[in-house]
Amino acid sequence: MAEANNGPRRTEDIALDLLKFIAATTHVGTKAAGGGVGFGVAASGKAEDQVTELLGLYARCRQAVESPVK
Repeated sequence: MAEANNGPRRTEDIALDLLKFIAATTHVGTKAAGGGVGFGVAASGKAEDQVTELLGLYARCRQAVESPVK
């Protein structure tokens, strides 16, 4: 059973959840990169390219989560 965390969530955790959602929706970082929900992503065959792509996406998610609301 998972423990409930009553404190605020860290921005890193929120960014990771956002990364998971985007990656699952767009098939980023997968070998079978098809389109999903209107997104078309080119397939990346090499594992290093997939990791680089995911790390770049995570950095963008962190930036989006940590940017101040205007």
